[in-house]
Formats: sequence, C-alpha cells, structure tokens
Amino acid sequence: MELLVSPINTDEAKAAFFGGADIIDVKNPKEGSLGANFPWVISAVIEAIESKKPVSATIGDFNYKPGTASLAALGAATAGADYIKVGLYDIQTAEQAEDLLSNVVQSVKRCDPNKMAVAAAYADYRRINSISPLLLPEIGAKVGADVVMIDTGIKDGRSAFEFMTEAELTTFVDAARNLNLRSALAGAIRFEDMEMVKRINPDIIGIRGMVCGGDRNDEIKQELVEKLRAQMG
Repeated sequence: MELLVSPINTDEAKAAFFGGADIIDVKNPKEGSLGANFPWVISAVIEAIESKKPVSATIGDFNYKPGTASLAALGAATAGADYIKVGLYDIQTAEQAEDLLSNVVQSVKRCDPNKMAVAAAYADYRRINSISPLLLPEIGAKVGADVVMIDTGIKDGRSAFEFMTEAELTTFVDAARNLNLRSALAGAIRFEDMEMVKRINPDIIGIRGMVCGGDRNDEIKQELVEKLRAQMG
C-alpha cells in the first residue's frame, strides 16, 4: 500500500516527502475536495523534491464539462504531474462519466502515455447527487484510466467510512484489481481507521487532514507523516 499525501505548497511538499510519502499530491482545498492548484505550484513542488517521488495533481471536482476537464488535465500534465486526478462530483449517469473520463484520459495520454489518469468518485455520492463509486472500476477500465479512487465530496470531518461499508469499499478495491486498475482510498481517514484500511487493502491511501493534526486547513507536519508511515508498516 502506497501513501499519497496532499500538500498545497512547497513547504508542505517537503514535509510530506521527508516524512515518507510515496506520492506527492498537489491540491488546493480552497476549491473543493479535489480543488486544483496552479501549474507553477505543481512545477515548484517537483523542483522542491528534486523529482525524487511521483507528483500527482488534482484538477477539480467536475460536473459534466468534458472539454473543460480535458483542458485542465492537459494543463496538469504539461506542468509535470505524473498522476492527473479528476473528480466526478456532479455526474448524473454512467454515460456522462464515461464521456468525461475518456476525454481526460485522451488528454493525458496524448501528452505522455506514461502519465497516469486517476478517476475519483465520492463515498458521500448520495448527498452530492452523483454516481456511485461502485460503477467506477468498470467505467475506468473501459476508458483506459489507470487508477480509480474514492474520496469524500464534502469536507466536513465525516469520513468515507460513514457513507460506505467496509464490504462496499472492499468490493470496489477487488473490482479494480480484477480489471487491472490500481485503487485508491481517501476521505478523512484517521489513525484509528488504519486497521480497517489494511483489511480493505487499496493500492494507495490518500491523506491530508490526518497529517495536519486532524484539520485539513492546518499545515502538514512531517512527524505525523512519519507516524502514519510507521503504522502502515
């Protein structure tokens, strides 16, 4: 299981890197769960960690705007991100998800076929009026995505585990694996959740608030990244 930590600037990126994160995920929480940061911040983070770890970049929580999402994906890819992550925030049907994701994947792969396209859905999909994450592995495999992810859409301290059961999350991870996709789990994960996370066994866990001391609006602390890394084993 790999550890993805989401900094908002170079100082936080260094704390994540030196704390032992496997993937440095540049985001902007002011713009939502998967809020997009600026291209120059992505580039600065890559420089700050001397390209020693893969860098991910979120491009936003998207409703059905395939063209806008495709341009945002290309921007993140050309800024140097290795993983480009898009959230299906207000996507009403599997057909809309497939259309948006297929165009995002095309943008990413035309830039560099080695870059990874990440499709994210939300554990709290019912309260944000979006599609179930359980549909995502099949859609992701169909359009050529590399990673499928579950996060929470509304960041109010409630975790993914309050909206989906351990069995549902395990089904998601197993479905992704059976379709040769990598899986990622995020959404206000806490230290006390880690035994359950290990049982679910996603390929990647995504963290911010947990290593900020519980408040995602605080700064990432290297010692908390180190604590989590040690707990992961």
